[in-house]
Amino acid sequence: MTISCLIEYRIDPTQREQFAEYARNWGRIIPACGGQLLGYFLPWEGTNYQAWGLISFASLADYEAYRARLRTDPQGRANFEFAQREGFILEERRTFLAPVPESCDWLTEATS
Repeated sequence: MTISCLIEYRIDPTQREQFAEYARNWGRIIPACGGQLLGYFLPWEGTNYQAWGLISFASLADYEAYRARLRTDPQGRANFEFAQREGFILEERRTFLAPVPESCDWLTEATS
């Protein structure tokens, strides 16, 4: 069963570009470590302090293997250190979601 990890961030709105750099870095790192990156999102209108990342995995076991690889990946560690050093992430929460396959074109196409 496919699962998706929704990462909700509360960011410092004055450091929006730093968060964008952080997200761009994950664009290379996450796929290399085994995650299917669906995207990172910055606020466009409304609140200016919420951002999101969405990553999918074939199973919870695949997510756990990804997390283990991420912890030892030099680029991943460097990106985590960048975020800590710059202080643009104020809070981070993870929610795991199961897609409704009929509502997700990308999932329907991947399984047919």
